[in-house]
Amino acid sequence: MSVTYTGVLAVSEATVEFVTGLLEQVRQAKGTRWRALTCMAQAVLALRWFVDGIRVEQLALDNAIGRTTAYDYLHEVIDALAEQAPSLHSALLAAKMAGHEHISVDGTLIATDRISEPGPTPQKGKPSRRVDLWWSGKHHHHGGNVQVVTVPDGWPIWTSPVRPGREHDVTALRAHPEIIPALADWVSDDRPVLTDLGYEGEAAVATTAVKKPAGGRLTDTQRETNKAHNSRRALGERGNSLLKTTFKALRRVSLCPWRIGAIVAAALVLLHHEYRRTT
Repeated sequence: MSVTYTGVLAVSEATVEFVTGLLEQVRQAKGTRWRALTCMAQAVLALRWFVDGIRVEQLALDNAIGRTTAYDYLHEVIDALAEQAPSLHSALLAAKMAGHEHISVDGTLIATDRISEPGPTPQKGKPSRRVDLWWSGKHHHHGGNVQVVTVPDGWPIWTSPVRPGREHDVTALRAHPEIIPALADWVSDDRPVLTDLGYEGEAAVATTAVKKPAGGRLTDTQRETNKAHNSRRALGERGNSLLKTTFKALRRVSLCPWRIGAIVAAALVLLHHEYRRTT
């Protein structure tokens, strides 16, 4: 027995039209003649997944299509949106033109369903076994590490490709070859990049708080410096929260974890379009 009900998708018509337009371009480029769903219906399907986190099986049922087809349609929208995401160079250039005096960089773990993929690190006391590649010891959860760049009020302007959850933020940062050179260009104009202590290994580009020495104490000046730094950096962490609260799909991704980077980039494009703001 089933019950039919009416739902409301919490996005603007302009966003639906934007995604629909992208899909029309995709179909035209592919030479598609017929699909089970119209471009608008496919856009709504994907937006329900992003915004409300609706299971793909349910989306397939609601649209009277097969589950495989629903997954194909969803991935097509993710790719179409991710291609619209700005490059880091473009995002930082726009931030400079907007007059922002600093940016923040912070990593976020996008949780994923439990998976098993051995990583390079042997388990403690069990050298024959490997620590799961996607297991985050910090968060005690499987997930992917995504680096997020935000402007002073916490608005996200760029997100990185995904790295396995086992990697610390600074390791994930270094794994993306375009990030450090781009940040170096930013700081060359006397604009700091604010980060937490997880990035202290990249002092040339990252401004962190003063770390308390082992067995020692911070001076009054250092404590005041840290207080000022943390109050400014804390606003930057809003970007991660904004993405996850706006899009329920980012709270737990059930697709391949290597798709997380594209999913977050697609969510960033939707966020920018929905609020009509890039920087």
